[in-house]
Amino acid sequence: MNMLDGFVVFDFNVGSASASITPNGVTFNKSVVIKLGFPKYAQLLINKQLKQIAVRACEKDDEKAYEFYGCSPDEKPVRSVRWNHKDLLNSLSELMDWDLKKVAHRVEGKMLPEENVMLFDLTTAKDL
Repeated sequence: MNMLDGFVVFDFNVGSASASITPNGVTFNKSVVIKLGFPKYAQLLINKQLKQIAVRACEKDDEKAYEFYGCSPDEKPVRSVRWNHKDLLNSLSELMDWDLKKVAHRVEGKMLPEENVMLFDLTTAKDL
């Protein structure tokens, strides 16, 4: 038995997952892309009661699948993903009572690997 059995090398390049909500859109940083496994499609889920959003990697044919990341994992550098739909921005602004023209927000994500979902609690968002 090797003393390092069970250890894995930590990847300093991945970083902390976050989303920024600005007047230009919702941007998921490269860490979200990497931790979700570079999905070509994803679903956005909204929990209005808990004021949370989740991004779930999915297949093209899944209900309300939307294009997420169209590049291969080997492409350098990994880019962030921006969804700039006005209806999405309006829905989040209304849910959180935010005026995105005055203040943008950033929220940390939490990976739920068993569901391949990145969860964002909007109540913890910080002003940018």
